[in-house]
Amino acid sequence: MVDVTDAGIYARESPYLDRYVQLGVASGRVLSVSFPEIPDDDAEADHAVLDRIFEYLDGLEPVTFDDVRVAMTMPTDQRSVLEQVQQVPYGDQVTVETLARMTAGLDHENETDIILVRTALDENPAPLLIPDHRVRDGPSAAPPDVEQKLRSLEEL
Repeated sequence: MVDVTDAGIYARESPYLDRYVQLGVASGRVLSVSFPEIPDDDAEADHAVLDRIFEYLDGLEPVTFDDVRVAMTMPTDQRSVLEQVQQVPYGDQVTVETLARMTAGLDHENETDIILVRTALDENPAPLLIPDHRVRDGPSAAPPDVEQKLRSLEEL
């Protein structure tokens, strides 16, 4: 498991994304991943999770984030959806309907459940670590240009 015990804000510039990757970390968990054009003033550059993200962005080989703990502080039904997103392997993609089928208690034919899936994706606190870019027809919490580059990296 990657050690995320340091609390704080961490950011590093990504030439591939043409912006920064920024993490919020506390209590041994990643609270957020964002992609600002300018990082927070107090952001530090060195963190093990950032190292892994940049290995992923190098695109030399598939990198997983299975051992990175993400704080899931959203309603239980949204958390269930995002936990299923984490199960979609590198280089694979699913549809919103398939994601609803994968999530216990949801009906892929129920419009309210489809809206729930879309809301969970849109409010994902840690895009990339929770790879919402692998849901082909769903929203991503990452900016559109970042989502497209992540999809391109994985040849989706």
